[in-house]
Amino acid sequence: MKTIQELERLFDEGKLTRREFISRVSALGAAVTLSPVLFAHHAKAAVPKKGGRLRIGAPGGATADNLDPSMLLALIPFLCNQALRSNLVEIDADMKPIPELAESFEPSPDATRWVFKLRRDVEFHNGKTMTAEDVIESLNYHRGETKSAAKGIMVPVKDIKSDGKYTVIIDLNEGNADFPFIISEYHLTIFPTGTKGKDFDLGIGTGPFKLKEFNPGVRFFAERNPNYFREGRPYFDEYELLTINDLNSRTNALKSGQVDFISRCDTKTFKLLKRLPGIVAADIESARHFTFPMLTTIKPYDNNDARLGLKYLFDRDQLISHILMGYGYAGNDHPIARTNRYYAKEIPIRAYDPEKAKFHLKKAGLQNHTFKLFAAEVAFQGAMDAAVLIKEQAAKAGVKIDVVREPDDGYWSNVWMKKGWCMSYWSGRPTEDWMFTSVYSAKANWNEALWKHPHFNELLIKARQELYDAKRREMYVEMQRIVRDEGASVIPMFANYLEAYSEKLDHGKVSSLWELDGYRLAERWWFKS
Repeated sequence: MKTIQELERLFDEGKLTRREFISRVSALGAAVTLSPVLFAHHAKAAVPKKGGRLRIGAPGGATADNLDPSMLLALIPFLCNQALRSNLVEIDADMKPIPELAESFEPSPDATRWVFKLRRDVEFHNGKTMTAEDVIESLNYHRGETKSAAKGIMVPVKDIKSDGKYTVIIDLNEGNADFPFIISEYHLTIFPTGTKGKDFDLGIGTGPFKLKEFNPGVRFFAERNPNYFREGRPYFDEYELLTINDLNSRTNALKSGQVDFISRCDTKTFKLLKRLPGIVAADIESARHFTFPMLTTIKPYDNNDARLGLKYLFDRDQLISHILMGYGYAGNDHPIARTNRYYAKEIPIRAYDPEKAKFHLKKAGLQNHTFKLFAAEVAFQGAMDAAVLIKEQAAKAGVKIDVVREPDDGYWSNVWMKKGWCMSYWSGRPTEDWMFTSVYSAKANWNEALWKHPHFNELLIKARQELYDAKRREMYVEMQRIVRDEGASVIPMFANYLEAYSEKLDHGKVSSLWELDGYRLAERWWFKS
């Protein structure tokens, strides 16, 4: 049975009449809780219309990109994969897990077993009907001997099996009440059994669009999937995704009407975008954060005093003011956003402190060391300016940082997780467990600093199983403190999503989980006329 939130979404999208909406809510026994204000809002809600080609200009594409869901590393591949394939579970705009390819999902009392009942009306782009066999092979692709970026978050899975053609049972090593969030992760999309190697670049999935062209680092083009299992969606006939890594080129493409939507707008000119006729500029607070990971397998970053010394050299307020132009807030060298449930607001934000920086660097024997910061604009918008500013901040403390500019193309494969100290970004995750498991667990494939902390990893497992909320919060606060004080990444700021689009586009409630409406803009939005 659908929830009130799902019925509201259907009403927003014009898929339910007012009479049908009231009738179905009444069946839930909840009609008495609905106010006239709600109906006034829905009465004004735009009705989605079909047609047209959506053109998006975005950064984060490279010639090395492919459509293997285990190998996705940046924004463009994320968007391509989400357009072509689907997950068992979707996170909606209210940050709640709802069924997608699953019809329903239920846990055992201790949350160590999750049962997913599959939809029976789902067809892959090649005409094959989706069954439990496809789901099991797709999820197991990220387990065991694999280089999948999602391997870390699948480590808690003990076994995946079927109970008939349309039921999947997932057993966990320990209870996890947040597991529906995990299974919605964008790498864990479903593909047909037997898909291997270059087959992935055919883009066969169950998603809203069917692949027509994929030119890595240049262009992705797809057409509406006429057999998509969600009635009415997608609304666009065609979807064109252009890799435009250069910020000015991206902005000019929107101004000139070459694209309908751009992401990661220029913070310096964002206010001017708001004044332009025909353009909507959206500022969305998010869990997106910028990191400066230090590989703990390379000296001197195996020394925590070296890492602490560098953390004290970051003037966070100045970075927010100069790089984000105020569109963000200070980070505290851990990845949990203040929008997360267990954010540790009691831990003071680390301040710029040259004396403490020098103390720790001297303790590490590095007072005369020159640190190399490997940087590229593709790491995040404003990355090169940030690197230069950090160099200047360090110089005030007498610390030398040499900024090494790397090519944008190939940065994620040649620099990130390869060179000692570099720059990165994360879109954040809706739960603490998901964020920590993805990047900070010793077993995480995306452990970008190759950091290992035994007590942290013990707490990660215990917190996942803990059902008492106060105790669970206590553990997550301790984990944030450990990452802050003993971790191997400087995390100085969280950035709002700055996006701009043609006023011809329309949409319902927008998700702040990830960029571009949780990576699902192409499926959820439409043209007004």
